[in-house]
Amino acid sequence: MATSTAATGAARRAALLVIPTLVLALALRGSGAAGAGGGDCHFPAVFNFGDSNSDTGGLSSLFGAAPPPNGRTFFGMPSGRYCDGRLVIDFIAESLGIPYISAYLNSIGSNFTQGANFATAGSSIRRQNTSLFLSGFSPISLDVQSWEFEQFINRSEFVYYNKGGIYRELLPRAEYFSQALYTFDIGQNDITSSYFVYNTTEEVEATIPDLMERLTSVIQSVYMRGGRYFWIHNTGPIGCLPYALLHRPDLATPTDDAGCSVTYNKVAQLFNLRLKETVASLRKTHPDAAFTYVDVYTAKYKLISDAKKLGFDDPLLTCCGHGGGRYNFDLSIGCGGKKEVNGTSVVVGNSCADPSKRVSWDGVHFTEAANKFVFDQIVAGALSDPPVPLKRACQSKGR
Repeated sequence: MATSTAATGAARRAALLVIPTLVLALALRGSGAAGAGGGDCHFPAVFNFGDSNSDTGGLSSLFGAAPPPNGRTFFGMPSGRYCDGRLVIDFIAESLGIPYISAYLNSIGSNFTQGANFATAGSSIRRQNTSLFLSGFSPISLDVQSWEFEQFINRSEFVYYNKGGIYRELLPRAEYFSQALYTFDIGQNDITSSYFVYNTTEEVEATIPDLMERLTSVIQSVYMRGGRYFWIHNTGPIGCLPYALLHRPDLATPTDDAGCSVTYNKVAQLFNLRLKETVASLRKTHPDAAFTYVDVYTAKYKLISDAKKLGFDDPLLTCCGHGGGRYNFDLSIGCGGKKEVNGTSVVVGNSCADPSKRVSWDGVHFTEAANKFVFDQIVAGALSDPPVPLKRACQSKGR
């Protein structure tokens, strides 16, 4: 019986291995479509990996929905995003003419025809040696997201061709995997999670080479499964986020002219320097692929440092929060959070009157208005290396 079971299992594994091979062959055969000619790339799909900065519903599907007033500005209700509206990834999808990308972990109402989102709030490049309930950081680390992507290819292609029907309307075509844009926005939680367990700056910095190795491994695994066009965001100015400042008040000073932690931001800048070097190395290793490094740090810091000139209020003041004070942020009561008042549960994590005037939505994430500003700064390629616009990110092979 055991021998029969083992043989059956081996046969199944062998059959599954055939699927990615077929997918890659079909995908590479059609890979020229995305970058044909010298015009726009016409990406038919986007596959995203990351954390809460680009999570469109992953964590909500796993651990309970992001509560109202999240989603109030654009969706009119919570949408799985930790924001009052759209994220940068949503504006990316809009600009490419594709629907908002469904979270891979969302089983209800999802359409993956033009991509899937593997990002999960709280995710990091390295695995967290703790639980979500103890630390607030997700167990869905980047390697887990890459396994989800692998399974997505295996299962979606098998179902697309063997079951057909409605699945052909909900799942991507095989050639999309090489024609798609692969976006990455992750790393912030690796820095903060390390600081939050009271590691020194030297200890946090010492983890960066390992983070780059792990990120490289995942990107190469995507490449091996047909991915050829990569749009990789660096991490933002973490030292300007209220939750980071209050978690480690000892790092909150000294501050720069914008009121941001110099220590936090120096580590973020070191991470970004190493990330840019890593992307350059990937470019040399895979000259047939296009890798674009996107400097969202500069876009976000410009917004924070010039907030009032740009029509925003105090950039460090949380819109949806509780507690008042310098940041209107409470580590124990977040956006939509409740508190017992005279025996009754009352929402005290309320939204400000006009989120469009604020940069910080909940002390951790940006408002939709801030996300739109960041997107507008990066879409034309002015902050990218090489400096190619989003719609032509397939044309930077070997550059």
